[in-house]
Amino acid sequence: MSPEQPSPRIRKSPEQVRSAVHQAVIDLLSDPEGADLTIPAIAQRAGVNHTSIYRRWGSREALLADMVTTRLERDWPLKDTGSLRGDLIAWAEAGVASIRTPEGRLLIRAVALSMPGSHTAQGERAQQFQRRIAAIESIRERAAGRGESPPSLEQILDQLIAPLYLRAIFGIDPPASGYPELLVNRLLGGAPGA
Repeated sequence: MSPEQPSPRIRKSPEQVRSAVHQAVIDLLSDPEGADLTIPAIAQRAGVNHTSIYRRWGSREALLADMVTTRLERDWPLKDTGSLRGDLIAWAEAGVASIRTPEGRLLIRAVALSMPGSHTAQGERAQQFQRRIAAIESIRERAAGRGESPPSLEQILDQLIAPLYLRAIFGIDPPASGYPELLVNRLLGGAPGA
């Protein structure tokens, strides 16, 4: 190939694009200079065309929501502990571990700070988080299948998940020990056997 010819463009697989874009967002969020988190900046950092990002995610908000749900799915495996209390404590422990990491905090804050008021963006975000809702529902269904009486989805969101996200948004670490059990005990109405 002569020096005048442009080098052939290397095509990335959809998963390579997703991985590069996710890493670019983390890099930009971690930038101490406060880099601008725009689609063009993300695309440049990831080495992809900005149209690829718009085509796949549609908006920055949907991209951030996808990143959070992807991370949660990677970090929060839904193992069956044999009891509703055990499943919920395992869920909360994974949540605490996630928000204790700089990446976890950054992602949750970025999603919270980028939430626009448009119905379209709310719909995109809701669609991305449906996988998380489905995971919570599977914990509830598993508990019901064992003869346990699980709390409603709204109770789990309000009393178990919301406190974790609020701490991440405001940069407040959970207590060093016992926090997952405290949240689950409040949700289920007391200590085990109570």
